[in-house]
Amino acid sequence: MLHESLIEQARALQDEMTALRRAIHAEPELGLHTPLTRDKIRAALADLPLTWREGGSTTGLVATLQGGAGPGRSVLLRGDMDALPMPEETGLDFASTIPGTMHACGHDAHVAMLAGAVRLLCDRRDSLKGEVRFMFQPGEEGYHGARYMIDDGLIGGGADGTPLPDAAFALHVMPNARHGQIAGRAGPLMAAADKFDVIVKGRGGHASMPHFSADPLPVAAEIVLALQSAVTRQFDAHDPVVCTVSKIAGGTAHNVIPDTVSLLGTLRSLSPRHRAALHAMVERVATGIAQAHGMQAETTITEGFPVTVCDPRAAALGAETTAALFGDGVWHALARPIMGAEDFSYVLEKVPGAMFFLGVAAEGSDWNLCEGIHSTRMVLDEAALPRGAALLAGLAERFLAAGFA
Repeated sequence: MLHESLIEQARALQDEMTALRRAIHAEPELGLHTPLTRDKIRAALADLPLTWREGGSTTGLVATLQGGAGPGRSVLLRGDMDALPMPEETGLDFASTIPGTMHACGHDAHVAMLAGAVRLLCDRRDSLKGEVRFMFQPGEEGYHGARYMIDDGLIGGGADGTPLPDAAFALHVMPNARHGQIAGRAGPLMAAADKFDVIVKGRGGHASMPHFSADPLPVAAEIVLALQSAVTRQFDAHDPVVCTVSKIAGGTAHNVIPDTVSLLGTLRSLSPRHRAALHAMVERVATGIAQAHGMQAETTITEGFPVTVCDPRAAALGAETTAALFGDGVWHALARPIMGAEDFSYVLEKVPGAMFFLGVAAEGSDWNLCEGIHSTRMVLDEAALPRGAALLAGLAERFLAAGFA
């Protein structure tokens, strides 16, 4: 049973969470090593009865709270820590002081909400049976930070014999979603994300005499168009894939045919079957078209995050906890997955759980017009932070009490 005062107590932490979020926002860090952020977290939670673990691959942290009511289940709550390599154009008083680096994906808010959940659950320690692990993770923005922390044994399942948790939950803010709305779904929530590089190899020459060269530019253009057609004709629309060419590079001058042209793009998929087929399709199309023109194409596929798959029991627990905490009309069941990617997927490959989205558009605003994540002008309404902290704490409290029942 949820503690009736959970959301009120979370609101009492508003100033504390806001201060932590702003301090992290002002000093954003990239990649797997975020020591400033780590130290801010440790300082903010230094007075609490936690045990801490750190690994060698990242500056990630796992804090563990042992419940006072004896042994029981184990649940993990995760918040990511890293920023993006982009300038900030918000004009906020606490805007980034690090040139070319910005918390444009809300990870500063994720840390603040998780820290709030830590304090809420520590206050309930005597009534908790089991343990809660709090995963503060760097390197989510393409650096596979969750995988490194798993490999270091920080969440369990490592050489020290600590078992994996019984469930895992994470929360992600959405600045262009209705204020306070909680959204999620069972099954695939976010896509696998892979990168492809294609180099078309021709033979350069003078642009006025293309018949004396093997021009790779029109071949590259033909590959781009063929990839788009293949996606619509070779894949079931009910198991969607995305193939986007996001960069074409080649040539040095207006009158020179280059030797090579490179294509760079992203591949998104929601099933292992289509992921493998998408990889094969890109290589087949690029190689075949290049050979048809007497040229070569070299294709490299770099695998990224796997599909983020939410356990149906965990998704149902999210809906139930949302209703119990905030009443009717707050939970939104997503009809379809989002084709973005998330490295919490690595945790969900090991542990049953779910990720949820929290709308943080300004209350009363037209959230359809708000800047989305990864925008240089992305802002969020900090009044939503207590709701996120309460949800995370509520998920842990309910799971420890009754599991997925």
